[in-house]
Amino acid sequence: MRTRISIAVGLAIASGHALANATRFDEFTPLTSSSGPIVDESQAIVLSAPHFSYRELANRTDQLNAGEFNSGDWDMITINTTGPNAGSHLFTVFETGQAGIQRTDLATEETRTIWQSPAVAPAINAHVAFDASYWSPWGTFITAEESWGTQPQPYGRLFEVTNPLKESGTVDIVHRNVIPRTSHEGIQWDEAMNMYFIDELNGGVLYKYTSIAGAGQNYFSAGQTSVLRVGDGFTPNATGAFTWVPITDVNGDPLAESVVITDPNFVTSVDGRASANVPSLKGTDYQRPEDLQIATSASGDELLFMATTTTSEIYAVNLSAGVISVFANQSTIDLGTGLPVGTALRSPDNLAIDADGNIYIIEDRNGGVDDDIWFANDLNHDGDLLDLGEGIARWATNGAVGSEFTGLYFDPFNPNRAWVNIQHPDSGVDRLFEITTAPVPVPAALPLLVSALGGLGVVARRRA
Repeated sequence: MRTRISIAVGLAIASGHALANATRFDEFTPLTSSSGPIVDESQAIVLSAPHFSYRELANRTDQLNAGEFNSGDWDMITINTTGPNAGSHLFTVFETGQAGIQRTDLATEETRTIWQSPAVAPAINAHVAFDASYWSPWGTFITAEESWGTQPQPYGRLFEVTNPLKESGTVDIVHRNVIPRTSHEGIQWDEAMNMYFIDELNGGVLYKYTSIAGAGQNYFSAGQTSVLRVGDGFTPNATGAFTWVPITDVNGDPLAESVVITDPNFVTSVDGRASANVPSLKGTDYQRPEDLQIATSASGDELLFMATTTTSEIYAVNLSAGVISVFANQSTIDLGTGLPVGTALRSPDNLAIDADGNIYIIEDRNGGVDDDIWFANDLNHDGDLLDLGEGIARWATNGAVGSEFTGLYFDPFNPNRAWVNIQHPDSGVDRLFEITTAPVPVPAALPLLVSALGGLGVVARRRA
């Protein structure tokens, strides 16, 4: 039996984020276990509250039957957040040896492949493992390859689709070579329009790109890339005060110590991975950093959250204070049990943020075994989970065998709608789901802090 318990304590520290109470996605009773196998993959998601519901918007079989190119492995999701048609289309990408970009019209619910790689790897004109999927602040679509390693190879590139709402098959995709090559996934922009990205590797680092031109069509014309360093950079997984160490000059050209490669297509680029390992340029290593998410703390600091899959950690990078700390790990309290979460939290991959600034942690695990989405209950939005009643709680679980959740994305125009993909199930049928919750029934009131009693957790905000 799942039981909800709420405790009215700590109202004095309720933050501006919590006062908004725009969403009901934070009202649920934590699931106490992962889902077992579910045969009907269109019904493979188990949610944690009766006022949550979901439905399928697209699946790979239907796309193929409609004559669409679709190589599968549907990954990260975004929406067009700017422009006259803002909020009209979802975008996702194919993380395969022949990558592509898929677009869903939310009015008609028609899904089309708007661009596909002209070849399959290892052809030199192939594009592989698109993972990143982000709408830029100036109205373009950004993706990148989660693939970089032994040279020579043509991958590790970041691409910009300059006209992502054009008719399918007519969009223009451009390699932005000013960005050093890494195995890409998470991308975020801060208020100053610095762009952050990672190298998805055991020993990968966090990068910052600062454009000379700032946001706009010339954003990638020139700019400097730097890496995050704690101390001397040689202590892996370090926390504390950090600095940014340039690995290019202000135009994006290599420094004397930078490592430069020429790929099989005769394109010369800065090797972000190798450059970050040069002693004079050394960035601090983390273990498979993957997704990034940016938020603002209750005190107004910009916080960049970073998931590291191998060490089952989520870091909070305080960009304002210049300090990195652990936000969540296997020692964090599971609000469903009142005990440290332990190995129930494993391989955190994606991150998402809802309308009230709550962080969600999506695991890269096995559907039908232990693939879950966790809600991080940072009640006072201070960037840690150490206060009374704080911790993480299992918010959803996936029963599609052989798959994983990916790309959870909360609608910035509707606080009670989100989307998620189920990727690479054994059936080969990737699926896009819409998740909704009943809207806020009454005007927002102060939230109640929550706690765990008798081994039963609460993640809920009541409204008067």
